[in-house]
Amino acid sequence: MSSATDDRTAPRRRLRETTARGIRAALVPVGGCALALALLTGYTATGAAGEPTPRIRVSGGRIVPSNGQTAAAYFTIRNVGDTDDTLVFADSPELGVSMLRAPDRKRPGTVRRPKAVTVRAHSTLRMSRQGIHVALLDPPTLQPGERVPFNLWFSGRGRVGAEAVRSHLTDR
Repeated sequence: MSSATDDRTAPRRRLRETTARGIRAALVPVGGCALALALLTGYTATGAAGEPTPRIRVSGGRIVPSNGQTAAAYFTIRNVGDTDDTLVFADSPELGVSMLRAPDRKRPGTVRRPKAVTVRAHSTLRMSRQGIHVALLDPPTLQPGERVPFNLWFSGRGRVGAEAVRSHLTDR
């Protein structure tokens, strides 16, 4: 009689163990989903999830040599997005050292190196000799019409590729 009782309890014990393993296996994905939901809720609560990436378009790139060993690159930058973005750096893999330059309002007739240039949402920034531009220090000799790739680096958008054409004009 004891053998009959043992036969019945063993399948029940196996059934309980199998059921417990199944419940634990089901809780792992449910716990993962709950954690993901909690993280997404926290992310959206900060407000960052609702901000779109700025949409930057760069066109009209031109390089104008000046007297001496420098040149300047000018671009038209359009921010067609709903958030401001900041231009922090511009470079060309083909042209050596470059830096952003802007007129110094405190000392007329001189330029300074701005840390960053804000491009407001739904606005256009046109670089010019009298305004913001990219100074090229010791550039190689470029022929008029020659095209040069540039990278414009923004704090929100990241790298935006552009192209500038060597102008036949010269800054004086």
